Amino acid sequence: MTQMPLIDCLQYANWSEKIFREMRAGGVTAVHVTIAYHENFRETVLNFEQWNRWFEQFPDQIFQGRTGDDVRRAETDRRTAIFFGFQNPSPIEDDIRLVEICHTLGARFMQLSYNNQSLLATGCYEAEDPGITRMGRQVIGEMNRVGLVIDMSHSAERSTLEAIEISDRPIAITHANPAFWHPALRNKSDDVLRALGQSGGVLGFSAYPHHLKDKSDCTLENFCEMIARTADLMGPDHIGIGTDLCQDQPDSVVEWMRVGRWSKDIDYGEGSRDNPGFPPFPSWFRGNRDFGNIAAGLRATGMDDGEVAGIMGGNWLRFFDASFGPAK
Repeated sequence: MTQMPLIDCLQYANWSEKIFREMRAGGVTAVHVTIAYHENFRETVLNFEQWNRWFEQFPDQIFQGRTGDDVRRAETDRRTAIFFGFQNPSPIEDDIRLVEICHTLGARFMQLSYNNQSLLATGCYEAEDPGITRMGRQVIGEMNRVGLVIDMSHSAERSTLEAIEISDRPIAITHANPAFWHPALRNKSDDVLRALGQSGGVLGFSAYPHHLKDKSDCTLENFCEMIARTADLMGPDHIGIGTDLCQDQPDSVVEWMRVGRWSKDIDYGEGSRDNPGFPPFPSWFRGNRDFGNIAAGLRATGMDDGEVAGIMGGNWLRFFDASFGPAK
């Protein structure tokens, strides 16, 4: 069987020693961790400080990842490399010079928008999508220069297609699913998926129930069939896993994720008005010990060991190698 790094390209858990140990028990080599939702620069720095304390407290389980070689080091050391990302460009505020500062601190992914319109691009919940803004074009160029990956997971259609076209380096959609399988606002059209694959980008499949067919009752077979059909559309080298796992988070965190400080009202979000808290994840994926279920499910669709190894981490590792350093 082909050896694979196991990379999850999005989690936002309530981090603890318990979860760090579960990562090791599940053989998780690397995780892209959301370190900012709506925080400004200074607030994001405080989140980096918290992670530095965890790295100091639990050095046998986790360490900060900055390059693809850190994934290989994590495999050798039997630890988990933690890569940081922002789900909103709020940490750079309105200052393009903070792009390089954030990369220096360790950020490796930044979404150009969350669900709303940002200074850079349009979120998927907006009624109109005017595309990438003037500042957005400048920031894309700066992100390309330093090696901060453009992530369009929550962005609207036109903005996403324009980001793929404008960027000189492949972009990522770290946690979303195809709209042809389930028509959620955040799930991506065939046009986006084709453009992403053709440009060398990578899609991470999400296990977040609101973006799955049958939500929390989605079966492993259905999830893996979705991946197999998307491989037919994009090619198996351009897909991976980005579970959007929110393990052990209290329901109150959902309000921060969806609302931040932009509204006095509760924005329930897509598919969640009747269940405003976190939906339960499907029974086959409740935490970091369960990635083996996904790998087995992919093999059951007829994928060979090499394809499964790529989806479970190899494709993301290749992308990390090419994306996290300065432009050549």
